Amino acid sequence: MTAETIDHATLSRLVDAGAVEAAHVVGKTGGWSVVIRYGKSERSLAAQRSRQVRVFKRMDTLVSYLKDVGISQFDVDAADYVSETTSRPDRAAALRRTHEAAEYDKWFREQVEEAIREADDPNAVWIPHEVVEEEMARERAELLARLNGEAK
Repeated sequence: MTAETIDHATLSRLVDAGAVEAAHVVGKTGGWSVVIRYGKSERSLAAQRSRQVRVFKRMDTLVSYLKDVGISQFDVDAADYVSETTSRPDRAAALRRTHEAAEYDKWFREQVEEAIREADDPNAVWIPHEVVEEEMARERAELLARLNGEAK
């Protein structure tokens, strides 16, 4: 296979003109490329933006492409084909974090709704902030006294 490529527009014009003699599907690591033979030339199909040899990850996508262009017969060389099965642990971790965040969000919303229900209850007992501060100061002092007593 040569390094020269052919773009989609040129391939379409060649097919319309009946100049394409053969299409060879060639297996590569991670997918399939196409080599078009016309006249005395052989060129690989190029990707539109990168102008590099286009690699189709799935054979059915490649077959659909060729049929749409007007090529219904081609040969396949799968000798160098290697399926590229990349694991995405980063995606698994991201999905796990997303599920954990959703669970936490659900729990948090339930807690807020419960607190609102309790606050709206006509029998709710409201404790002034100063009383809570005094109670916490007393409990803190008791705890420190116990810690100091145990440390000695």
